[in-house]
Amino acid sequence: MRRSYPTEHGWLAYYRELLATWRRKEPRQGDAQDTAHDAIANMLAGDVSAIRNPRAYLHRSMHHGLINQHTRLRREAAIALQDLREDEHPPNQDDPESHARTAQLSRALLDALAELPHPCAAVFAWHRLEGQTVPEIAATLGLSVSSVEKYLARTMRHLHARLHPYAR
Repeated sequence: MRRSYPTEHGWLAYYRELLATWRRKEPRQGDAQDTAHDAIANMLAGDVSAIRNPRAYLHRSMHHGLINQHTRLRREAAIALQDLREDEHPPNQDDPESHARTAQLSRALLDALAELPHPCAAVFAWHRLEGQTVPEIAATLGLSVSSVEKYLARTMRHLHARLHPYAR
């Protein structure tokens, strides 16, 4: 027997459906609820009248939000070298060829970074080397999160293209 709910209007009409759908698909129940709340908060923070299909908008926002959470969790699952036990460290390659290859790659990385505009190189250094988050960098530079993400993506594409010859 289905439970009847009072007639709801606007985004609230889709809320229960949204949660029910994504709870079945997402094993971590709290993540589904948090992402649903974020999707609704983002929708209400913007111009709601510009959204033609709120139901589709909320489902797509949930989908992207959960992908972002999974990506963040996968990235956080990486273990730093200093946190590994001694027997888990990669073998030390003290041969001259290894040192020459490392020096060559380091030089190529510095050259590739020097070819980029200053904001791109700075964002890369703060994010990848100093471990700052994209929102932290955006606040420091007074830019939007989207702009910082674009700088980072541009830098990664450039580095990938320039350092590809060094891939094994």
